[in-house]
Parts: sequence; C-alpha cells; structure tokens
Amino acid sequence: MKIGEVGLLSNNVVGLSNFYKSFLGIDNGSNDSIHQTIIAEETMLTIYNDNSLKNNNNQNICLAFTVNDVDDEYNKLLNLGVEIIEKPTTRPWGARNMSFYDPDKNVIYLRSFIK
Repeated sequence: MKIGEVGLLSNNVVGLSNFYKSFLGIDNGSNDSIHQTIIAEETMLTIYNDNSLKNNNNQNICLAFTVNDVDDEYNKLLNLGVEIIEKPTTRPWGARNMSFYDPDKNVIYLRSFIK
C-alpha cells in the first residue's frame, strides 16, 4: 500500500496552490478555485475547498520535505514572505532543519542531511 496523496483543505485554493507552485517550482497549469493537484515526482499534493469553513488553526498536521540545502530554501522562503517558525538549525543527529507556516498556517518542516 502507498499513500496516494496529501490533501490540504483551504478556503483559498488559488492562493495556497500558487504558494505551493512557487515553493515547489511546479506549474500545474491550473487556476481552479475549488480543486488543484500539484505533482512532485511521485507525490501528489491536492488543495481543495470542500465548502466547509476553515479556521486555519491547523495544529494536528504538518508537512515535511527533504531538500538538498535548507539554507538555500530558507532564502527562497524569505523572498516569498512566509512566516518563519524556526530558522535553519543543525541537529545533533546530522540533519539541518527549519520550519515555517504556509499561507493557511499549516506547519511546514524542511530538512537536509549534512554530508
């Protein structure tokens, strides 16, 4: 069994999708305001509006991405104007991590492994 996709519910599908398209460097060719699918390698990120009101207090889920260089991504994120939770920090186990909020206040972690 494989996880087929990760889905984010949003009242602002276009805005959140545009953020992830910029962040991931992907153009899905869509500007749909109800449902967008963004595919990176074999993972699908779906952003959709199920017509329920979202409070954007997303405290029970996070997304984590492994990247080549956390510091490069950190600088890109500053240019996107995101709210940083934790700046890049080297962990005792050899990973370099950072975290930030996406536009809907989902917590996003980035990590890279020091070689």
